[in-house]
Amino acid sequence: MSVRNVVILNKEQAAREIAGVGADSGGARWMAPKAVHRVLRISGLTPRQANIIKQEMLGKGGDAAVARGVVDCSAEKSDLLVMGTVKQIESMAAKLKLQPFGLKAIAEEVREVLAALEGRKPFQLDCRGKMLPIGLRTLVMGILNVTPDSFSDGGRFYDPGLAVDHALRMQEEGAEIIDLGGESTRPGHRSIEPEEEIARVMPVLSRLVRELRVPVSVDTTKAAVALQALEAGAQMINDQWALRADPEIAGVVARYGAPLILMHNQNGTEYSDLMGDMVEYFRESLAKAREAGIARDKILIDPGIGFGKTLDQNLEAMRRLKELDCLGLPVLLGTSRKSMIGKTLDLPADQRVEGTAATVALGIAQGVDIVRVHDVREMVRVARMTDAMVRLRPEEGRDG
Repeated sequence: MSVRNVVILNKEQAAREIAGVGADSGGARWMAPKAVHRVLRISGLTPRQANIIKQEMLGKGGDAAVARGVVDCSAEKSDLLVMGTVKQIESMAAKLKLQPFGLKAIAEEVREVLAALEGRKPFQLDCRGKMLPIGLRTLVMGILNVTPDSFSDGGRFYDPGLAVDHALRMQEEGAEIIDLGGESTRPGHRSIEPEEEIARVMPVLSRLVRELRVPVSVDTTKAAVALQALEAGAQMINDQWALRADPEIAGVVARYGAPLILMHNQNGTEYSDLMGDMVEYFRESLAKAREAGIARDKILIDPGIGFGKTLDQNLEAMRRLKELDCLGLPVLLGTSRKSMIGKTLDLPADQRVEGTAATVALGIAQGVDIVRVHDVREMVRVARMTDAMVRLRPEEGRDG
C-alpha cells in the first residue's frame, strides 16, 4: 500500500486519472469536475452580491473568502475568493443565473473563466494566408530591430541588407515568425515620428515579405505605420501599447484581417493587484478590439515583461503567468536579454543567453505559446526540449 499526490489541471486530465483506477468511462466523465479545484477572485462586489455568492458556495460544499465588513454590510465593496471544485463552482454559477442584483452577469463571467481554464485548444492562426499552428508546440519569434539605438544589438541591423540577411538566418535557425521593429523601446528611448519609422521599416519589409517563408510581424504602436506595413504585405501587428497609444490602429488591423498582439504596458509601476490589474488591462483592450471589428481568435496577449514593472514585479509576473489563462487567449512571452535578467545575474545584454533560456523554459512550462527572442538557434533548442516535457500527450508516448 502507498499514498501519493496527483496533480490535475483540468477535466480532461481528471477523467484520465479516474479511468486509470478502473472506473468506467461514463463514471470518469461524471466525476471529473469533482477532481479539479479552482480558486477564482471576483472583484468589486457589493456586500449583498458577496453574501449570496458565499452562501451558494457553502451550500455546494465549497467556500468563499470575503472582506470583514461584508457580513454586516459595513463594507462598501469587497473582492471575493471562490474556492471549490469545478463541479461546485459550476453549480454555484447556475444558481446565480437565477438571482437578481446583477449576479447573472457575474455567473456568465465565472463560466467563461472556468471554460478558459480547461486549456486552449490547438488551432491554425491565419496570418493573411500564412498559417501558424498555435498550441501544438512553442513557436519562436525572431527579433529584428532596424533601429540605431536598440538596447540589445546596438543598431547592428540598421542597414537594410544586413537586416534581411539576419532575418533569413533566423528563419533557417528555426524562427517561425520574424518581428520587425523600427522604433526602440529601451528605457529613455527617443520617440520618433511615423514618417521616420516607416522609412526604417519599409525597405526591409518589402524584401522580407518576398523572401521569407514565415510570417512577418511589424512591431509598432502607430496606425500610419501599421497601414503602410499591412499594405506592403506584413502578416501581423505587434502593438506594445495594446491599442492605447494610437486609437486608429485598431481599425487598420481590422480592415486587413491581420492577427494582433496586445502587450501590457503602463507609465509607472503602481498596481493595486499586479495580475488582476493586468487582466483588467487586457479586457479593456479586448473591448477596443471588438468594437473595431477585430475577431477574438486573431488576438494574442503579451504580459510585457520589462515594461511598467519593477524587477520584483517582473519576477512575480513570471511566477504567475498561468493566471493569464483566464482570458483564454494565446500568450506571447518576450523576455530575451531583458533588464530583469541583467539585474538578477549582473550581466550585460550580450551575456544573457542562459538567463533568457531559464525564462523561456519557465514560460513554456506555464503554457505560453510563442517566445520572442534574439538568440533563435539556442532558444529553439530550449523550446523543443521543454515542449517534450510539458506538451507530450499520453497517446504520444515514446521510448528512450
